[in-house]
Order: sequence, then C-alpha cells, then structure tokens
Amino acid sequence: MTPLATSFLQNQNFIDALYIVAFGLFVLGLMGLTGPGTAVRGNRVAAVGMGLAVIATLLPPGIGNWGLIALGVAVGTAVGIPAARNVKMTQMPQMVALFNGVGGGAVFLIAWAEFRNSGGFGAGTPTYVAIFSLFAAIVGSVSFWGSNIAFGKLQGLLPGRPITLGGAQQPLNFVLGILTIAAAVDSAAGAHSEAIFIGMLVCAALLGNFVVLPIGGADMPVVISLLNAFTGLSAAATGIALNNPAMIVAGMIVGASGSILTNLMATAMNRSILAIIAGGFGGEVALGAGDGADGDRSVRSTSPADAAIQLAYARLVVVVPGYGMAVAQAQHTVRELQRALEARGVEVEYAIHPVAGRMPGHMNVLLAEADVPYEQLKEMDDINPEFQRTDVALVIGANDVTNPAANTQPDSPIYGMPILEVSNARSVIVLKRSMNTGFAGVDNPLFYDEKTQLLFGDAKSSVGEVVEELKGL
Repeated sequence: MTPLATSFLQNQNFIDALYIVAFGLFVLGLMGLTGPGTAVRGNRVAAVGMGLAVIATLLPPGIGNWGLIALGVAVGTAVGIPAARNVKMTQMPQMVALFNGVGGGAVFLIAWAEFRNSGGFGAGTPTYVAIFSLFAAIVGSVSFWGSNIAFGKLQGLLPGRPITLGGAQQPLNFVLGILTIAAAVDSAAGAHSEAIFIGMLVCAALLGNFVVLPIGGADMPVVISLLNAFTGLSAAATGIALNNPAMIVAGMIVGASGSILTNLMATAMNRSILAIIAGGFGGEVALGAGDGADGDRSVRSTSPADAAIQLAYARLVVVVPGYGMAVAQAQHTVRELQRALEARGVEVEYAIHPVAGRMPGHMNVLLAEADVPYEQLKEMDDINPEFQRTDVALVIGANDVTNPAANTQPDSPIYGMPILEVSNARSVIVLKRSMNTGFAGVDNPLFYDEKTQLLFGDAKSSVGEVVEELKGL
C-alpha cells in the first residue's frame, strides 16, 4: 500500500466518517428488528455496520499484535458461525444468554488489561478512565457469570427452580456488593494492587451467580433482557474509557433497548424489577391439581377427531402458543393447521403474550420461522377483546400466561399479572403433555372450566393428528 493511501486510510476524518456510517447502519438495523418480515435484513444491515466499526477501530496508527488479532477473529468465527447456524429454535434462549455472557466477559477482560497496561490506573491515567473501566469490569463480570447461570438453567444443566440460601441470601448479596464497590473505590483512589482488582472481579462474579441462582424459570425472559442491558452498559463504559465511539454507541443502543424491554416485560408480569431480582418465584414444573392434589376437580379430555370438528365449524380460532410449542418444535405443524382451517374459511389469529416462552419475543421468532404472516400475530392488548367473539381458543403449551387466577385469586403468586383472556372464548382446547404446572409452579383453574377440553400428548403429534382429521372431514 502506498504512503498516500495509508495516510488517507489513517486520517482521523476518514475514520470518523466510517464510524458515522456504522452508527447509521446500527440504527437502520435496529429499526428492521421491529418486525419478523424485516428482521433478517435488519440483522444483516447491523452486521455490515459492525464490520465497518471494526475496520475503523483497527485503522489508526499504532495498532499492533496483528497476529493475535487475527487469531482472535479466527477463533471467534470458527466458534460463532457454526453455533449460530446449528442451534435449534428451542435452544435459542440459552444461546442468547450464552452469547450475551461472552460480551460481558470480553468487557471485564478489557478492563483488566487496561488496569495492567496503565500500571494500576497510575498518575498518568485520567480519573474518568479509571471510573468507567472499573464500572465496566464490575457490570461485565456480573453479566458474564449471571448469563452463565441463566444458560445453565435454560439448558437443564442446573435446576430451573430458585436456588437460594433462604434468609441469608439478600444479606450475602448486600455484603458482596459492598465489597465490590469498596475494592473499586480503592482502585480508583490510587491503589495499584492487582490483587485488589482481582478480588473486585471475584466478588462481582459471586454476586452475578448469587443474584441469578434464586431466580426461577417464570422470570427468565426478564432476566435475559436485564443481563443484556447490563452487557450493553458495560460495553459503553469501556468505549468511554478507551475513547472508542463504536463501543459507546453500540453499547448505549444495547443498554437502552435492553432496559426498555426489561421494564416492558416486568410490567407485563405486574412485578417490579427489584422483586424479580430478589428471586424465589417460579421454577421447575410440579404436580398440579389434576394429578391428585385436589381430587374433587376433574378435567374433560378430547380426541384429535373431536377437536378437528370443533375447529372446522368455527368462525374464529385463536391460537395461543407457549413454551410447550417450542419444546415440541410444533410451529410448522401449527402453520399447517392454520392453512387447513383457512382453506375451510375459518379465520385464524395468534395471541402473543409478552413473556410467553423463555426469552423476549420467543413466540414471534418461532412463528416467523414457520412463515406465519406477521399481521396475524396479535399482542395481548389487541387480542384480548377478540376472545369475546372467539369460537375456539387453541392453547398450545401455555400455562401461566392464560391462568385466570391472575385475575380472581388474590393469594396467587401471579395475582395481578396481565394475562391472555382465553376463558372468555366460547370453547377452549388445551394441548398439554400432562397436568404439570407451568414455570410459575401454580395450578391453572382454566383446565377445570366446563368449556375447556384437554388434548394430551406431544404438541407436534397432537396438532398433526388434528390436521389429518381435518383433511378427512
């Protein structure tokens, strides 16, 4: 490369221009993620923006260790691309948690490297660099270890139920928080001991573990969103410390969007974010009343043939998907059912609860994969009035988000949580494997309603049998 070309590429104005283009592509990509129809394009646009930001970061003179940089890119590519391409849709939540954790881990390692390179934030280090580096180290460490715990719970490596020390849990978290902050203040004040810095990282790591372990499966979508916001904020702080515009802008976008989404999902559960962090709610499934906990109640079961007849002669069918649909990978079969019903003149819509599944937008992702038209996916506030005219509500593996106890039982753990009002439909068909409860661990009175029928079995197989029965009518 000629000296003139090198001079032009390393010119600060050119680098700033690349950053500006990258930021514009970030925003355009984020706008594309507002709907399944544009989400793929949005991801690609944002990826191009990130590629330009990486190039701009590597252009300034003085960047060294090109061999190490190339090795890091090669390893990341070799691990990331196969993982993203081969992951099953049912495993998407844990992949999101894991990749988010990797981002937090990278941030606290960068902060550690900055600490060592500056000689422990020595006299020549601006105060703001020390403060933002320490903030990034703490939040990044919490996000990394907390995301690993979330991954373990979602993957089944750890129990999904709350794991807590009881009354000692919150005092322990408080002590770990104080120790973490004290070590950070000591480092910012001029303590050059790497042992203190490492101790801060260890306390933050323990805090990340002990904050997420007591959180049960019912709150996992909110936790994933919250940890995502943490990673974004820590990346933005690192960008300020390193004077890197790309990290500042990208981190602030992720942090802001994650924070807004966390608040929206907490509102959808009618629970405060502090209550969710306190943990102790929801977890692994437990036996419900249908298994004998309350013998005076019984459920009405149905068959694929009877369900097909009900659906065939309905005017409006509302499908209510939940995590059971994801586990059974039934989204494509559900789409086939939709086509069969629409061929008979039946109107079909989908009711999407904000916290259905195990991550934000889980049901939207699954149904978009099955090419369900986006306009047929109705949010909770839009679909609830429609249940009054719904002939059949078809609930596929959704427990807590359809539980009338949220409206009628003040002593219920989910009381006050906005739900999908499926009990207002003329008829309800629930597809379940068993009478086990949902992630909140509470029984669902909907199953014992006289208008409700249960079709037991694997959701994919059950829906497939209903489709075959429809074809024979």
